[in-house]
Amino acid sequence: MMYAVAIVAILITILLALVRALLGPTVYDRIAAMNMLGTKTILLIAVFAFLTGRHDLLDIALVYALINFIGLVAVLKLVEQGNFFTAGESTTDVKSEVADK
Repeated sequence: MMYAVAIVAILITILLALVRALLGPTVYDRIAAMNMLGTKTILLIAVFAFLTGRHDLLDIALVYALINFIGLVAVLKLVEQGNFFTAGESTTDVKSEVADK
């Protein structure tokens, strides 16, 4: 019964995060909402793993957490800099390298 209540609570917070991601006034609100959505999905997988007794799902939750973090860092870098290149490179250097190939 406790796991069912936890699953319902997590699903409600996922729904609220989805609403914030769709209606967020700024891009940072949307990014934070998508990060929260990913975190709540990890919690949902973990609770489901304990509910069903399939503890191998915890490995999937850990991998999903790593992917969520790397994706968040990539999106924040894209929003901040406008590209995925490193701070030392300029886009003209990269374009000239691509043109040379």
